Amino acid sequence: MDTKGKGKGQDKSSATPENVKKKQVMVMLDGDQVKRPGKKKPKATHSEVDLSKEFSKCKEQGDRRLDLSKMSITILPSSLKDLTQLVELYLYGNRLVSLPSEIGCLCNLERLALNENSLTTLPEELEKLGLLKVLDLRHNKLKEIPEVVYKLLSLTTLFLRFNRITQVGEDIHNLTKLTMLSLRENKIKALPRGVGKLTLLTTFDVSHNHLEHLPEEIGNCTQLSSLDLQHNELLDLPETTGNLKCLSRLGLRYNRLTGIPKSLSNCVNLEEFNVEGNNIGILPEGLLCSLNKLTSICLSRNNFTAYPVGGPQQFATVDTINMDHNQINKIPFGIFSRSKYLTKLNMKDNQLTALPLDVNSWTSMVELNLGTNQISKLPEDIEHLTSLEVLILSNNLLRRLPTRIGNLSRLRELDLEENRLEALPSELAYLKELQKLSVQTNQLTQLPRSIGRLSNLVYLKAGENNLASLPEEIGSLEQLQQLYINDNLNLNHLPFELALCSSLQIMSIENCPLSQIPQEVVAGGPSLVIQYLRYQGPYRHMVSL
Repeated sequence: MDTKGKGKGQDKSSATPENVKKKQVMVMLDGDQVKRPGKKKPKATHSEVDLSKEFSKCKEQGDRRLDLSKMSITILPSSLKDLTQLVELYLYGNRLVSLPSEIGCLCNLERLALNENSLTTLPEELEKLGLLKVLDLRHNKLKEIPEVVYKLLSLTTLFLRFNRITQVGEDIHNLTKLTMLSLRENKIKALPRGVGKLTLLTTFDVSHNHLEHLPEEIGNCTQLSSLDLQHNELLDLPETTGNLKCLSRLGLRYNRLTGIPKSLSNCVNLEEFNVEGNNIGILPEGLLCSLNKLTSICLSRNNFTAYPVGGPQQFATVDTINMDHNQINKIPFGIFSRSKYLTKLNMKDNQLTALPLDVNSWTSMVELNLGTNQISKLPEDIEHLTSLEVLILSNNLLRRLPTRIGNLSRLRELDLEENRLEALPSELAYLKELQKLSVQTNQLTQLPRSIGRLSNLVYLKAGENNLASLPEEIGSLEQLQQLYINDNLNLNHLPFELALCSSLQIMSIENCPLSQIPQEVVAGGPSLVIQYLRYQGPYRHMVSL
């Protein structure tokens, strides 16, 4: 058992009664023995590999593919020039700082993987690789895109992720056969107008850079199905974004956008609309209605004070809505009347004071997060949300729960932390599937005796209340693994039945007086307290040693 209790680091031997055995409550992981990592035979390094011999062997056998990855190679010998039959060459995960000019002799090469090295430039001879289609330069030390790259006119895939590139040259327009381009995780502040010439692009990832604007020419890349712009500093999007009608994924999270162009309503193949972490307060009217293939909408961490204008139709196809961390003060009546697929709604950290009168129609809802609002009362109609498995109501103003909450028979998690609850209804006992119950930081003076009927409860958090005791029925919670009852300043004793919780691994009793238990036992921490209850109580014949 984790000792989240009193007296850590103290000598328990002096605090142990004669009839209490030490170290009986503990956590066993992966059996009885500690698994020790076995010795693995290391892969041969370049000092053990004669590259010249490898090249000779490759040439003699006529191999079209050569894999020299992860061999700590620092230099490639000039004999590389003899491998003219190669179609694929993998050199990733080495220590290369440069490439020999002889690499230009590999005239049949179509795929070259140079990722995870320390390259700062590329030889001009690379231009001779007229058949090269895939070039992988991820995780190197390039400060710019080498000019020779713009001369590789057969490239279809170019990966430049995680370098130190600050700008993209206008000559990027030469690479008209590109279908995949990744510039992710660099230091790029602007894209040239030439990207508009890359009309065959289907995937373009320029996320995690410093872009403030996109060129209007991006609208010419009409074959794009995935455009990732998240984690930049974008202030706006050009109206031409609406030309990208093949888009199914558009990453806009964590930028500085204050609005979305109305033309985006043309991107009818979008499956997800995610603008989390921007400065948006309003969407163009009817935008979400036009995007009728959406399954997920995320407007989290913006400046919304109300739901988007568009009525119930805008949520007709979605299964997930995240609108947390805004300033929304109500959920409009009937807004989900057509949301037959909606299973997850996150309204955490808004300014809600109540739920709409038609909450009883949310029958498909599986997860509902209403934490950190100003809700003072739950309607009895909450009972109709019979598909609900997760209900989060933490940090609100609730003083009581409706008794019919017991009808939520599928509920697995109920979070009521930081409210003003003075009592819990006994009907909680009907939540047979409940695994996690948190009532931390309320005004509870007792837990209902019926809590013992929550046979699947694994996690119970009831700290920072006014509990004076725990019900004896808690001993029936055979699945209980974690119990937090810390900071109950009136809690002077624990029931002997607590020792019957055979699965208990963690118990927190910090700042509980427990005056009816010998203080030397309490000082020994939770493990010793459980042992005391086990061997001093009437159930010692029922617990295993």
